[in-house]
Amino acid sequence: MTITLVRHGEVDEAFHHCYNGHNDIALSAKGKKEAQRLAQTLQNHHFDAIYSSDLRRCQETVAPIIDLLSPVTSATVTPAHSPFSISHSPVPIPHFPSQALREKSWGRHEGMTFDAIVERDGLVYEHFEQWINALDGEPYDAYIDRIQHFFTQTLPQTGYNSVLVVTHAGVIRVLMHIIKEMTLEEAFSIDFPYSAYTTLNTETWRFGETVCVS
Repeated sequence: MTITLVRHGEVDEAFHHCYNGHNDIALSAKGKKEAQRLAQTLQNHHFDAIYSSDLRRCQETVAPIIDLLSPVTSATVTPAHSPFSISHSPVPIPHFPSQALREKSWGRHEGMTFDAIVERDGLVYEHFEQWINALDGEPYDAYIDRIQHFFTQTLPQTGYNSVLVVTHAGVIRVLMHIIKEMTLEEAFSIDFPYSAYTTLNTETWRFGETVCVS
């Protein structure tokens, strides 16, 4: 299976560098333009199915992709020497919004910046894993298990050959942590811009290059 992994488009500047988690925020005007460019970039790709986080920023990113890749009209064909016509109704690409592809929930720290958390709660940063485990919300081990289960069990069992997954940067970085056997800190130091995408081959478990459309 080939998985094309997409990070959602840009959100409003007020949400940059925040622990946005399950906050159901929209794309910025720039993010919506990025989503259109992304759709045009992927229009010649074949996908058996599309999976996405059910949060708004991912749904707004995937919408123009679905519009561009899904057939719009049906064709009616009359075979030679036959009075009967055969109607061919194109089948849209199946799309599955899923909570399994959400970013980690940060609970009461949701929507806050690092500095705001330090100022309000007096938390001290010692090292990466200590910090993320000190924050509220979904336990990080559970977050990792959720992502690992989706990509190594749920998707492979579908039988699809090529799928598009529109999700969040944290999900993609955690997947890199799992597959590449790097530390979480190393994975989260990887730059993965808004609307960028990469591929993952589940036969070799190798990632392709990161492609930016912004």
